[in-house]
Amino acid sequence: MSLELARKVAAAAEAEATAAGWPMVIAVMDSAANLVVLHKMDHAQTGSVPIAQAKAESVVKFKRPTKAFEDALTAGGINLRLLATLGACPLEGGLPLLVEGRLVGAIGVSGMQSTQDAQVAASGARAMAGSAAC
Repeated sequence: MSLELARKVAAAAEAEATAAGWPMVIAVMDSAANLVVLHKMDHAQTGSVPIAQAKAESVVKFKRPTKAFEDALTAGGINLRLLATLGACPLEGGLPLLVEGRLVGAIGVSGMQSTQDAQVAASGARAMAGSAAC
């Protein structure tokens, strides 16, 4: 994941957040969970900084959107053991970044309700479409 590509992803996410009037924190990580870009928009709550990073890191470590963990917890029952899974962030708003079906990184967004975080993250992930360089 190049810095240029991470900036492209973050910029697309920021544009979506700005259009909706949502102050967000956007984290973009590479495929080894190294932070490449961290962007805190004006007026975004500082508590969202570690949450956005946790969402992106969770995606990289478990190779799935964070909504999968949120849905599992919502279902309850045996899925509650997810709470003991170190590094699994159960909040929607973390998505994989793929190039030709290969995980090259992740985006994590925090600042509003998790569905809104996911909407902004999806805009960033769509910016990867057609990108061949990592």
